[in-house]
Amino acid sequence: MFSSKLCEGIFKVLVKDVPTTCQVSCLEVLRILSRDKKVLVPVTTKENMQILMRLAKLTESDDSLEKVSEFPVIVESLKCLCNIVFNSQMAQQLSLELNLAAKLCNLLRKCKDRKFINDIKCFDLRLLFLLSLLHTDIRSQLRYELQGLPLLTQILESAFSIKWTDEYESAIDHNGPPLSPQETDCAIEALKALFNVTVDSWKVHKENAVNLLSNVPVSCLDVLICPLTHEETAQEATTLDELPSDETAEKETVLQNNTMVYNGMNMEAIHVLLNFMEKRIDKGSSYREGLTPVLSLLTECSRAHRNIRKFLKDQVLPPLRDVTNRPEVGSTVRNKLVRLMTHVDLGVKQIAAEFLFVLCKERVDSLLKYTGYGNAAGLLAARGLLAGGRGDNWYSEDEDTDTEEYKNAKPNINLITGHLEEPMPNPIDEMTEEQKEYEAMKLVNMLDKLSRRADVKDLHQDGG
Repeated sequence: MFSSKLCEGIFKVLVKDVPTTCQVSCLEVLRILSRDKKVLVPVTTKENMQILMRLAKLTESDDSLEKVSEFPVIVESLKCLCNIVFNSQMAQQLSLELNLAAKLCNLLRKCKDRKFINDIKCFDLRLLFLLSLLHTDIRSQLRYELQGLPLLTQILESAFSIKWTDEYESAIDHNGPPLSPQETDCAIEALKALFNVTVDSWKVHKENAVNLLSNVPVSCLDVLICPLTHEETAQEATTLDELPSDETAEKETVLQNNTMVYNGMNMEAIHVLLNFMEKRIDKGSSYREGLTPVLSLLTECSRAHRNIRKFLKDQVLPPLRDVTNRPEVGSTVRNKLVRLMTHVDLGVKQIAAEFLFVLCKERVDSLLKYTGYGNAAGLLAARGLLAGGRGDNWYSEDEDTDTEEYKNAKPNINLITGHLEEPMPNPIDEMTEEQKEYEAMKLVNMLDKLSRRADVKDLHQDGG
């Protein structure tokens, strides 16, 4: 009761012309109180929301943000609105009525290119994220009416200091300073809002850049890779020529200027996603939330784009040389993914197996070579491919080449376990002739008994 009255008193002060320091102090207290849902009920009114919006400069005017002294008031007002919208259903409804999303976008446009007001930008984006999370209508409004996609993309470009040299190519400064904490927060909030804007209304996940990419049509993901320029191509050729002649099988993938290059294409973005996936595997927990989105993304990219699939195959399933250990034993990416093929979580093991299957062009014989029949049995049973064959999707007909080490070991590889086993000694070789004759007669007697039982069973059936 006291807290509610305190809130009412604070709003009465905020409507008056009081010094900035007084406004900031009142807003700080209100921010703390607004974490309590019970306190919010009596004070969440249209008038009070409008007071906070006015202090946060959430208007439809084109007035620029010039008074630096007002920035702390704007930031604290946005923080209060974040708490109130998150904790109050009434505030969520009033946000629609007051067209809060449009005014947040208007404020973003005023400060998108000004790095010294990152706090305003950050909490504006956070409130936009909350609104788009809680209202599917606001997602559509942001995407179509308010041009939220280009606006949020520009915010990201500003945070990362991206400079475009071509339509799909940006200049990368490898020696540039790291993002500041404020810039990092802005980028995270922009990604969260972008995810909500692009996600289907029925599909909500936890926030990160991988989930945002999973909303992009797979046919558009080829922008993650790009051809090298003429200068870069010439440099790649020089790099390839410098490799030893016995490394020709690995020549297609090279590291050039700290950038992963494959077959004349810049694969840095895909390489980052692959490293991210491995880190999520190493984390050892929350696989469904943290790992399956990136695995699904890489699977769909590999299925739709040949160069991406071949690069990932080169990284994850390189030509087999040492097959003395089981496929699930070891610390390579392949070993880690094969272990996931028998994970207790059905969704995790399905997507891990699917990823490897796609890298093998959905050919059963190729998958078994890298995983063993035992690890792949679940996927093959679900696909109706236990007897062999290939999946339904079409892939290029280029053939995999086996290493000499694998060819020599192949006759002794256990197809179930997928690793090399030394030939078992033949027990007959150590028997005397008398022992062999004894075992042979024993086998004959057993077969005779089985035959007699079968005959008796047939007589009973005929008599019945």
